[in-house]
Parts: sequence; C-alpha cells; structure tokens
Amino acid sequence: MGIIFNQQNKTFHLQAGNTSYIFQIYREGYLTHLYWGHKIRSNDLSRLIPYGRKSLAPTPDDSDEGFSPDTILQEYPAFGNGDFRTPAYQIQLENGSTITDLRYKSHKITKGKKALKGLPATYVESDTEAETLEIVLYDEVCGLEAHLTYTAFEKYNAIARSVRLINSGKQQLKVLRALSASVDFFSSDYDFLHLPGSWARERHIERKALAVGTQAIESRRGASSHQQNPFAALLSRGANEKEGEVFAFSLVYSGNFIAQVEVDQFKSARFSMGVNPFDFSWILEPSESFQTPELIMVYSNNGLGEMSKTFHRLYRNNLCRGSYKLRTRPILINNWEATYFDFTAEKLENIAETAAELGIELFVLDDGWFGKRNDDNSSLGDWFVNEEKLPMGLEDLANRINKQGLEFGLWFEPEMISENSDLYRVHPDWCIHVPNRNRTKSRHQLILDLTNEEVRKYIVQTVSKVLRSAPIKYVKWDMNRHMTEAGSAYLPKERQRETAHRYILGLYEIMDQITSAFPEILFESCSGGGGRFDPGILYYMPQTWTSDNTDAIERLFIQYGTSLVYAPITMGAHVSAVPNHQLDRITDLSIRGHAAMSGSFGYELDLTKFTSEEKAAVKRQIEQYKEIREIVQFGELYRLKSPFEGNEAAWMFVSEDKKESVVFYFRILAKPNPPLMSILKLNGLDEDKNYEIVGTDKVYGGDELMYAGINIPDLKGDYVSVCWRLRDRE
Repeated sequence: MGIIFNQQNKTFHLQAGNTSYIFQIYREGYLTHLYWGHKIRSNDLSRLIPYGRKSLAPTPDDSDEGFSPDTILQEYPAFGNGDFRTPAYQIQLENGSTITDLRYKSHKITKGKKALKGLPATYVESDTEAETLEIVLYDEVCGLEAHLTYTAFEKYNAIARSVRLINSGKQQLKVLRALSASVDFFSSDYDFLHLPGSWARERHIERKALAVGTQAIESRRGASSHQQNPFAALLSRGANEKEGEVFAFSLVYSGNFIAQVEVDQFKSARFSMGVNPFDFSWILEPSESFQTPELIMVYSNNGLGEMSKTFHRLYRNNLCRGSYKLRTRPILINNWEATYFDFTAEKLENIAETAAELGIELFVLDDGWFGKRNDDNSSLGDWFVNEEKLPMGLEDLANRINKQGLEFGLWFEPEMISENSDLYRVHPDWCIHVPNRNRTKSRHQLILDLTNEEVRKYIVQTVSKVLRSAPIKYVKWDMNRHMTEAGSAYLPKERQRETAHRYILGLYEIMDQITSAFPEILFESCSGGGGRFDPGILYYMPQTWTSDNTDAIERLFIQYGTSLVYAPITMGAHVSAVPNHQLDRITDLSIRGHAAMSGSFGYELDLTKFTSEEKAAVKRQIEQYKEIREIVQFGELYRLKSPFEGNEAAWMFVSEDKKESVVFYFRILAKPNPPLMSILKLNGLDEDKNYEIVGTDKVYGGDELMYAGINIPDLKGDYVSVCWRLRDRE
C-alpha cells in the first residue's frame, strides 16, 4: 500500500487495497492519466501515452506535431488550450476570458488523511490507514492554483479525490466550474449504471451502453434528490454481481451535482463528477479558496458485489461518525402512519404500551407536536410544544414513554418555514427567495436561507433547546421540498449564484454543531423519504429513512438499488399497515417483516389495532430480528436475485467470521406451471464449514449451499417470502 513517485519518469503510482492508479507529469507539466485497475507492479507506463496527433487536433508545440492535449488522457483538464472535451474546471478572469492553463508546480506525499474544511469527507483514525498525495498546479498568468488531493486507503480498493482552487494572484477570479475529479479512459466499451427515481420510487437501477456524445445525470433541485443519486459507475460489458470490471464514483455531497461521461471522436471516455455548474459561480478574491466536495472512486474486478462491499465498509467505518457508528440500531415504532397529525398524549402512550409488550425499544413522535401544527399548512420554524396536544409538554410525554420501557425520539424539519408561522411573521426575508418574484411553495412550505448566519444560529439554538428539554434519544431530521427561486437576501448581487452551494455548507455547519453537542442521540436523516440519501449526510447522521414508500414490494426494488452503495445499517425500513398508504396494496405481515428486517428495523402503524394473532406475529418478528440484528447490520451483504430482472428478489447477510448467515427470498407474483424444483444458490459462505438450517435438522456444506443451492419451498399465492437462518455446525 502507498503512493510511489518515480523521479526518473515522473510517475505517480497510487496503491489502494488491490488497486493501482497511475499518472505522469508529461512534457511541460501536463498531468496525463495512464492506468486505473487491478494492482500492478510497474512504475513506468509511459508507453500508454497516446502519441501521434490526429488530423486537425491542435498542438501547443509547432516543433512536435505528434502531441495534442485533445488526444492525451488528462487528470484535471481545462478547455480552450487544445482539448475540446468536457473540462474539469473553468475560471473567468477580470478581462472576461475563460482560458486558464494549469501546469505541475510541486507535490507532497503524507501519511494519513486531512479533513476538508466545512465539508464532510471520509477519514482515518490512524495515519497508517492511508497515504495522501497533494499536487499543486499553477497558472502563471492569472495566479490560479489547483491543489489536487488523492488519498489511497490501505484496506479498501478506494481512492478519495478533491480539489482546492486558490486565487494566489492579484485579480478577482470567478469559478464557473469546479468538479471534484475527472478520469479519462482509453476505451468507451462500458455500460453506464446509475440510480434514478422519484419520490416513493428512489434509487432504481438503470444501465445502458455508452455511445458517442455526452451522457449525464444531475440534480438542479438544491438537494442530491429522489430523481438521481450522486453515484454512477462504468461497467465492463457483461459485468454482473460476481464478475467483470466496475469503476464506481460516489460524491460526498448533498446538493446540486453532475456526473457525466463524454465519448469523443476516438471512442475514448471521459468521466467527471462534482458540484453542478448549472446556475453556479463562485467569486474568488485574492488569497481566497474554493474547496470541492470529495469524490470516492472504487474499483472492482469482481463485479458489483465487490464494489458494494467496498462502499459499505468504507462508509460504515470511515464516513459515519458518532456513538452509533458501530452500535446496533434500536427497533422503533413511529406514530406517523398510525395517527398523522391527530394524536393526544394518551393515544401515543397507548401505542407505546403495546409496543413495549411486543419488545420494541424506541418510540418516535413524528410531525405535529409543535407550534399550532394540525396539518401541513403551518408552524414550521416554531419549535415549541403544541400544548393543545401535549398540555404537560415533551418531558412529561418522554417520561411516560420511558416508564413503558421505551426510549423516546422526535421528528424535526429544521430547514423549513411556513408562511403561517410566528417565525415568518417576524422574519419574512429569512427564506430562500428572489425579490419581486413569487415564492413558490411545496407542501405549503418555504426553505430557510442557510447562507444567513442568523438563520443558522436560530436553528441550532431552537433545536438544541428542545433536545435539552426532555430525554430524547433519537431525532428524525426531515426536509420535504426542493429549492426554487434560489436567491438570498443575505448575499450581494454578484454572489447570488453561490446560494445553492452556500446553503449546503450552512446545512453541514448546523448538522455538525447539533450532532456534536448531542453525541448520544441517534440521528436519522429524511428528505421526503430518500430524497437526500447521500454520503454527505451520512457523515453527520448514520442512517437515512430510505423512502416514504413503505409497501413491501416496492421496498424490494428501492432497498436493492440503495444497497449498491449504502450498507443495510444505514437504511431505515419499517413495517406499515395494509392496505398500504402509498399504493393501497395488501401484503402479508410476513413479507412486510422480511423486507423491513433487511435494514434498520421498525414499525409505522397503530399497534393497538392489531388482533392478538397479529401481535403474536409481530412479537416473533421482533424476537427474530434481535437474534439476527448484528448479522444484518454489520455482516456482509450478498445480492442473489435482482427484482429488476424478474419476478424474484433474494439477498443474504454473512457474519464477518462466516459462522452465521441470514437469507431472505421473495417471490412477487404466483405463476402457473412453475419449475418442478426451485433452487437458490447462496454466496459468501465458508466452503469448508457445515451449516445447519436453524429450526430444522438439516445440515449442508457451505460448498453445497453455494454451488448446488438451497431448495425454495413450494410457496402459494402472491407476495410471499422465506427466511433461512444458517449457523456453523462445529
């Protein structure tokens, strides 16, 4: 492991896990990319530099017409100096021009990994876990510096990249584009995979072959969004869960982003990703800097399964923080779909009493406890108790819940403001808006202007006051709309296009202060469900409400797609009532339980309305989850069958020592004349171990279960599932 600089041929060789990433200082200071893939020994791949300028490709050197910036693979390319492909950055000078020419100036290699100021990022707990390369590029005409940072992790096939642009000159510079990284590939013979969706249908999987031109995913909504996740990957043709090369990119950021692949005239591919340049600019006065978010690049030559394991381990161990980072997550009951806004302290206590009888560990009070909040038309921003509903206050309710044996949690939506609120009546300019323009609302609410320091202070103070007022052990942090009229009364006119990014920086500051002040609270993020399920938020809040859609069948798709990047422990998953409140679908309690047990488990319904038989079934589910919780939350996930490819879904969790495993199989619809025998081949077991199927007298070898498979029982009807628990028979 490490980063090697070969002084003779000026080559940097980054080794991360079993990965090599190699580039070279070429000619007069160009950084040219040479290789990214499985670890190799060589420190000299100069033979891979494309040479022999093609017709009409421009060259800056008349004495060597074989060289052109438009044909070499570059590490952080510009536009306007001979490379016609998509640039990684663009700067406007005071004379109006947008031509810059960054060349190598210096570099340093250090142990460990530094934090990014004001931004979430992966981290190491010991300097032995990683090495970092910082390369300084310089434009001698305008004084622009670009500090390119690469961190190679010792244990992961992962490299973290980011860029800091510094104005070391005397004139004002305007950043028009500042992506976190750009990677050039010799070939375009790849598939482009990403995770599109919508509200209640997040992170479905889409895959298509690259074609000449530009293919892009992006968000312009002020959040990473339900519509696109800040993740994309290039896959070798035919790559699947177990086989093939995967080059994956995940942006540690929660705002507007872009990820794009350009296939040029020579069938080479350029992938780039970072803050979306759409409606963005950033003024750099002399001595000021701009830091891009971190981009995590993961390589796998064993398909998507290995890629996911790398992301899961890295994000679980080196991105999530706080006391719950490696603690099992409690089983909870949330009152939202049980009562919505219509509740009393007595009703909540009754639900909690039943929950305690069934073995649930945490009660969460959702929307409606504050201000005069009886529907979604009012009171966001007024973070004081609604005494009509809770006349004795939050502390009294929390104590009553605690006496039932449950911990107490609370819902907030701190980033929002209602026009019908005390806060808006005092501070109507505290929302995101543009003067003389209509203030578009969504869910009857506006967004607070987090670029404003006074707004940030207000949120920290009011939320902290509530958290100190009662024994609160869990917070659900919601955000239910996207950004329109993206302007700020706090910023000068020349900085209005900085609003969206400054909002995210303000959000990170708020989250950092609150989560640091209350380290024993488990924070779960939410954005209309999964609208901001991204690595940036996971840095502050170690789990996310995966989707507002709690239908078990839809959750098979949502949770399968989410698992490509995010570990099951980060996915909030609940059993809800039927008919389902989003789709009106009726499914059995068993399949609802199995789907929800595949993440951080809970319930979202009125337990007091259950029959004695249903309560008994729920109690068994809870007992079962407590037995398998550590395997699900801290084991390795293996996806076995994709719901996107057929009528079935299956996945399994294997403990680190491979002594225990939990397998879930789901069939969506019954079909006539099915196969005479249905077999599910498992994965991730120890071939030399013998495993008993818990609850039966059956024992099978790990090799047999993986290569011959396990028999799926004869299931009847639609929407059915099976769970097997395997234990090493020593």
